Amino acid sequence: QVQLVESGGGLVQAGGSLRLSCAASGRTFETYAMGWFRQAPGKERIVVADINEGGGHTYYTDSVQGRFTISRDNAKNTVDLQMNSLKPEDTAVYYCAARSSYLRGSSSGYDYWGQGTQVTVSS
Repeated sequence: QVQLVESGGGLVQAGGSLRLSCAASGRTFETYAMGWFRQAPGKERIVVADINEGGGHTYYTDSVQGRFTISRDNAKNTVDLQMNSLKPEDTAVYYCAARSSYLRGSSSGYDYWGQGTQVTVSS
């Protein structure tokens, strides 16, 4: 069982940066692949970035490639999403999620979800 709590969302102007953090409970965080998802109003939830259990493999959806960076610290049970050069179209609720095996770029198979954190980018 893994419990996930996101933090770091907020309101930022276009071109600005935010860092989202997801804290996980439990003793087996290092056995889970992690993903960051987002869902904008009226749109489906999509995977933004993911990272494998050891942190050596990552994936980014095309629209955030080069602007967002996912990282994890297995000693601290955290996974972060650094978001730079933010655009109004990045506005969404962002969720972190955990799955028991890594499948790069897949949006399915996630077993545990956080409650989400709102990111709003003003133009």
